[in-house]
Amino acid sequence: MLDIENLSVNYQRSLALEAVSLQLAPGELVGLIGPNGAGKSTLIQAILGLVRYQGRVLYRGAPLRWQRQKVAYVPQRSQIDWDYPATAWTVALMSQTLAAGWLHAPTPQQRGRVRAALERVGMATLSHRPIGQLSGGQQQRVFLARALAQDADLFLLDEPFTGIDKRTEAVMLEIFTELKTQGKTLLVSCHEWGEALQRYDRLLLLNGRLLANDKPQAVMTLENIRQAYGEAFRTMPDRQMSPMPTPTPWAS
Repeated sequence: MLDIENLSVNYQRSLALEAVSLQLAPGELVGLIGPNGAGKSTLIQAILGLVRYQGRVLYRGAPLRWQRQKVAYVPQRSQIDWDYPATAWTVALMSQTLAAGWLHAPTPQQRGRVRAALERVGMATLSHRPIGQLSGGQQQRVFLARALAQDADLFLLDEPFTGIDKRTEAVMLEIFTELKTQGKTLLVSCHEWGEALQRYDRLLLLNGRLLANDKPQAVMTLENIRQAYGEAFRTMPDRQMSPMPTPTPWAS
């Protein structure tokens, strides 16, 4: 589905990503991990065409920038202005802008799609509330609803599990399973460790370049962790450095 070929990103003469190549297939839930500053957000933004890069990003053989309607994006919470005067409904309705156009009102069908997405994440009853007055988990569910309403094939989520409650986490994981079953592709940037990583079909370990690309058990070895995290590895809690547990059937 998605082919990334020799993707590199430079920021003011500093190399943020170097020659990253990988493929994402339909029905995959892929975790993107690595230390702070490893380039995880940069990779997602490059795929979206939000930063300049060298290399190629292809979707089904054609440049992805020509097919942006196929991609849904959930940004990091830190990138969002929570004081912006918009309700949960307005935020979710923004998903229809590309299809309807800036100068056209969404059709009844498009509004119905947004309403159904908010209901799916349990936010329909709070759709009138300003986004800044919602809890962190509720805010994240609204942005997930916005992504669902796009009816995209590729979902890019930048640290979606940060600052959320257990209920929101359960809702998100259930939806991820449904999307996988539908043949959608999900790339999730995360800071998770231990058993939580078993929810992914595959992990991409990144630190400026792609260090490992395999099933969680094969990626989370002491050698790979030391290579990715360097000196920071010495200060990690023991629970984070323990070997990966036996895989669970969640991501099968």
